Amino acid sequence: MTDIKLKNVFITTDNIPEDKSLKMKNYSDSELLQKSVLYRLSLLKYIKMAGAGHTGGDLSCVEILNVLYNDIMNVSPANINDPDRDRYIQSKGHAVEILYVILAECGFFPESDLSTIGKYKSPYIGHPNRKVNGIEFNTGALGHGLAISSGIALAGKKDGAPYHVFTLIGDGELGEGSNWEAAMLAAHYKLDNLIAILDHNTLQITGKTAEVCSPYPIDEKWKAFGWNVMTSDGHNITELRKVMNEALTVKGRPTIIIANTVKGKDVSFIENNRRWHHRVPSDEEYAIAVRELEARLN
Repeated sequence: MTDIKLKNVFITTDNIPEDKSLKMKNYSDSELLQKSVLYRLSLLKYIKMAGAGHTGGDLSCVEILNVLYNDIMNVSPANINDPDRDRYIQSKGHAVEILYVILAECGFFPESDLSTIGKYKSPYIGHPNRKVNGIEFNTGALGHGLAISSGIALAGKKDGAPYHVFTLIGDGELGEGSNWEAAMLAAHYKLDNLIAILDHNTLQITGKTAEVCSPYPIDEKWKAFGWNVMTSDGHNITELRKVMNEALTVKGRPTIIIANTVKGKDVSFIENNRRWHHRVPSDEEYAIAVRELEARLN
């Protein structure tokens, strides 16, 4: 592999005080935008090192996870064992590499651990794994995350707990019937502490979601199941922050945010290219991607 030196690739987690709350960081929109660029650079670096990764789908949900972990959710290394912490379940488990990158940057484990992704006996495998600090549940068999999240949200309601449960779903994943069973249950129990985010990048491994098994009209289906439905540009930090904060105030029903995204976002030859559902860049492709992303750094 070509040795390509990256500028400011990773925001170091060294010297982060253990009791520092993520909610107290108060990042500006422009600071979060720069974080997104750095996350993408780190993502590609570690996918390249691992020799495996769901590159396109990782890149489409960067801003979603960025806003969740750096602005919205009450969860940090300091409170990960607090029963009142917010929970995040990544139903779209194959995009785990970007989750690992963000968890490391937030201080859940050392950045150096990322060099073991996909290696023998490493807990950093190709889908979320509870052996990794910060991961709430093993996922990756598509269609399970919403059901798991609904159960956790229902338990929270019964316990009178203050936490919210967030789950990320892929649009291709909506072909799994278990999503709709969970959607019906969540509306029945009025789980307003449950917020689902749909990574609507319109592509899946075999082609366009609309052509493989159309879930459209997505918004009307979720409304029919009794959900509060919101939409956002899934790459617009300002919009995402506004919509997610509004979702926290909804009462009496669960919320789904349809985040319109681009598979492979911000790398020209990966964007909207289904061949990059699971693919590792060559040395030449990696160098091009790094140049394109570094050009976005201030």
